[in-house]
Amino acid sequence: MQIVQSIEEKKSEWIIIAIDLWKIYKSGKIEYPALRGINMKIRRGEFIAIVGPSGSGKSTLLNLFGALDRPTKGKVIIDGIDISTLKSNELAEFRNKKIGFIFQTFNLIPYMSALDNIEVPMIASGISPKERKIRAKELLELVGLKGFERNRPSELSGGQQQRVAIARALINNPQIILADEPTGNLDSKSANEIIEILHNLNKRGVTIILVTHNLNLIKYCNRVFWMKDGLIEKEVEQNVKD
Repeated sequence: MQIVQSIEEKKSEWIIIAIDLWKIYKSGKIEYPALRGINMKIRRGEFIAIVGPSGSGKSTLLNLFGALDRPTKGKVIIDGIDISTLKSNELAEFRNKKIGFIFQTFNLIPYMSALDNIEVPMIASGISPKERKIRAKELLELVGLKGFERNRPSELSGGQQQRVAIARALINNPQIILADEPTGNLDSKSANEIIEILHNLNKRGVTIILVTHNLNLIKYCNRVFWMKDGLIEKEVEQNVKD
């Protein structure tokens, strides 16, 4: 892995730095710019919201932060590492250790129990089955699902499935959680419960970046970035109460 050489950046409070970030999709000779020169810095331990209309580039930006896609131009620096310099295998390892993902669709494996679903990201880490089980049970309890270890996704409500997805995202102790519309398929009560879990994780020091259409959820966020047409239209600082 190539470490960014700037001593200032190594010691920086910023865990994510986006520099002139462009993402252009092509269809034949036609180009569609999803991101148009995004510059953004996110501090360690912040709770960030990215909001805006559909097609504004929110999910594209999140995918670049999560190393799920590569920018057409520009850089994403995470914890001092320019991730564009990493090879595919290095990128996968970096992503697995540093970042947890939560999506609108829960992406649980239907034939696996809640406990087994949580363990999945740890399988490639060489951790023993016994240790994986212990860690998965701890996380299931953390998200309020003690006693649901053997339930399959079809035996859980939407809110419970998202709790399992959050536990799975935490299994490798990531520094960063990327949440893309994590309450989009949930009722208001379940949505509030999920955002409370994220808020509590943030109080433990986890950096959280939330993409959402639900403006009722941004009250816990330190900063809100409003996007439109692939650009950051405005940035709003907020006072967050515990």
